Order: sequence, then C-alpha cells, then structure tokens
Amino acid sequence: MQPTNLLRSFTLFLALLAGLAGARAAPPAPAAPPEVGFSIVRTGSLQVREGLVYSGGSFSKKVDTIFSAVLIKHGGEFLLFDTGLGSNIAAQYQQDMPLLMRPLFKYEEPVTPVKAQLDGAGIGPLSRIILSHSHWDHASGITDFPGTPVMVAPEELEVIRRPAGTTGGAWPSQVGSPSIPWQPIAFEPRPYEGFERSLDLYKNGKVVLVPMYGHTPGSVGLFLTVDSGKRYFFVGDVVWSAAALENGSPKFWAARIKVDDNAARTQGTIEQIRTAMQRDPALVVVPAHDGTVQNALGYFPAWIR
Repeated sequence: MQPTNLLRSFTLFLALLAGLAGARAAPPAPAAPPEVGFSIVRTGSLQVREGLVYSGGSFSKKVDTIFSAVLIKHGGEFLLFDTGLGSNIAAQYQQDMPLLMRPLFKYEEPVTPVKAQLDGAGIGPLSRIILSHSHWDHASGITDFPGTPVMVAPEELEVIRRPAGTTGGAWPSQVGSPSIPWQPIAFEPRPYEGFERSLDLYKNGKVVLVPMYGHTPGSVGLFLTVDSGKRYFFVGDVVWSAAALENGSPKFWAARIKVDDNAARTQGTIEQIRTAMQRDPALVVVPAHDGTVQNALGYFPAWIR
C-alpha cells in the first residue's frame, strides 16, 4: 500500500474509533413521559421523631417528613394533587402561624417550590389543582398558580371560606384571595374501594377521588392507576406514615388533638384504607409526608409509570 493510502486508511480508522467512543459516551435519551403517571415534587423536608408521627413509633428514631406535591399526567393534561410549600411560604408563615405553635409546626430552608421546578422543566400550564385538604403545608403553592382551578370537597370549601390563622384551619394568606377559582368536587353516589362516594375524574378509572373524613371536614384521597397497571392511593394527612397502617395506629396523641378535626372519623377512615389494602395487596399507599415511602419512589423529574 502506498504511504498516502496508508495514512488515509489510518485516519479513517481513528475517525471510526472516535465516532464509536462518542456514541458510547452519549447519554441515553430521556424516556418519553407516560400517558398516565405521576412524579412526586419535593418542596422541602424536616426530620422528626417517629414517635411524634404515629402512636407506637420510636422516639429514638428520626424519620424524614416531606412537604410535597404530586404531579399527575393524564394524556395531554398536567394536574397537581396538593401544592407543597410555595414561593410565598415565609411571608405566609409569618402572617398566619400562631407564635405558640411555631416550635411544633415548622419547616426548614431551602424550599424549592413546585412552580419553579415545573418552569425549569418546561412543564405547564396545569389544568387544575386538587387539594387533599387546605392546611398550610398543602395549600401554600396555590398563589403561585393564579387562575388555575382548585378542586376541593364542598365541606372543605366551607372551611376555606372562613379561614383562620391556626394549624387546624386554612390560612387567609394562602386561600383568602377572591380571585382563586374554587371548584367544589361533585362526588357521585358510587362506592369505590369501600368509600361510599367517588368521582372518576376522566371516566376511565385512572384518576378516582374519594372523600376521607376526619382530619379536616373535607379531606380527599386520590386513587391513581398508571400505565403499568400499578395502583397508588394518595391519602393526604389521614396518616403521616404508612407504617401506622400496619396496626391501624393513629397520630401521636398530642398531634391528634391539635390537627385532626374529628379523631373518631379519622380512625374510621384509617380502617377504610386498611380494608382497601387488604382487598388489593399490591396497592401502594402514599401519605403526604411519608419520607420512607416517597424516598423509595423517587422525586421529580423522574416519572412513575
């Protein structure tokens, strides 16, 4: 072979190797978003003693308490179940959290609001927000989504229309604006998984809302069936830890007195959740603050499908 041809062949060989190396080094293409799926959007966290989370928990063990929202994708729509801590949480907290309650009910910086995370990922606009209930750590982000319809149970709307700056009520700084487009959830008299009423949001069994009385007058749970067929049950603050469901344990007694509107009805709802779990052992129950469950599932921008 002539020297010129040999040089040309060697150059082509090096180029081929470089191309192969580049192909191997290229990151995998991101997976397409699901048709129906969800992502947990973590806005903040706090470590607390397990014994303060549920009756029978250990006081020597600390667990992660997560302030989160659930981003749900259904077809071409995105919606939120709860909003976590919003961009105005510091001002809201200063205005409406009673001074005596601040050592017991708090959050830590940094806070990463849902709105900022969704904007950074190019996701939006939202079709709606659904509140599990109107407490401060679930409703804080409503003000970040002006004009977005907010669905609540009719009983919860009565709480919202007379907001009180306490841990057991809705905060005026979060829900007091007359411009928020509230939408009462029109539950139908159709039992679902042991709950006496339900609303199949898309009429296909994928997103089903149920009333979950007790923690607040109008607490709401959400059943979600994702692309894989796996089912998840988002239960708000009926329990703060899925571990409590093993024995049907309520919240720690002092917390129960302060935050549950009706402890007996809350306990009844806990038993309804346990019955649903017995009926479907593969059902994944996701309490709104349970770090053990949520850390295992992962956080936005990862999708559960």
